[in-house]
Amino acid sequence: MSSALNNEKIWAVLPAAGVGSRMQADRPKQYLPIGGRFLLDHTLETMLSYPAFEHVVVVLSEQDPYWPQAHFADDPRVIRALGGSERCHSVLNGLNALDGIASNNDWVAVHDIARPCLRHSDLDILFEQLGHDGAILASPTRDTMKRGVLQPDGSVLIQQTVDRDQLWHALTPQVFRLGQLRQALEKSLVDGFEVTDEASAIEYLGGTPRLVAGRADNIKVTRPEDLALAELFINQNKATSK
Repeated sequence: MSSALNNEKIWAVLPAAGVGSRMQADRPKQYLPIGGRFLLDHTLETMLSYPAFEHVVVVLSEQDPYWPQAHFADDPRVIRALGGSERCHSVLNGLNALDGIASNNDWVAVHDIARPCLRHSDLDILFEQLGHDGAILASPTRDTMKRGVLQPDGSVLIQQTVDRDQLWHALTPQVFRLGQLRQALEKSLVDGFEVTDEASAIEYLGGTPRLVAGRADNIKVTRPEDLALAELFINQNKATSK
C-alpha cells in the first residue's frame, strides 16, 4: 500500500446501476457469472481486500433484484447508494452517501464495477503518483488510430489517421479529492457539460489530473466475448498472488 497518502483517508465509489445492453443478456452485466460468482463480486473482492479503503460505496439501481444474492451484500464495509439516470448522477449520489463520515479533503477512487481484473499493484502505483488534481489509471494507445465519419447509409469512412503520440485510453480507478470531484460534477451538470468520465469533469473545472500507466489486463467487460477473457485474467491474478 502506498505511503504517499500520508495517512489521508480514501474511499471507493463503484457505479453499478447500468443495464449493460451491449451484453445482450437477461440481466445487468455486473450480475453475469464469472467462475461461479457474480462479476460484481470479483470487483468488490479486490476493492474490499485493499487495506487503504475506508469503505466501498456501491451505487445500485432502485429496482435491483440481484444485489441481495451478491456475496458482499451484507458486508458492513459496503455502503449502498441509489443510482441516477446517468453515470455522473450515480457517482454524485455515491459521493453524497459519504456525507457525515468523509471530509471534502478525503480521496475518492471511482472504479467501474465492470472492471473485475484490477490488481492491487495498480492501486499501489496509482496512489504513489497522486497529483494535486488527482490521477487516473490509463493505458498508452498502441494501435493506429483513425477518425471516422458516419455516412447516411450507416457505414463509416476514414476521415484521417490520428497521431497516437500522447493519446491514452482512460481506465479506472480515477482518484480525486471528494470535494473537488463533487464540485466538478455539480458544475458540469448545471452547465450541461457532457461528462464522459470523472476526469473530464475535473478537466472542465480547470484541473489537470495525472495519467498513470496501468496494466492492459484491467479490461472493462462490455461485450459477451469479454467474459471469458476476464475469467482468464482473474485466474492468472489469483495464480500469481499465491
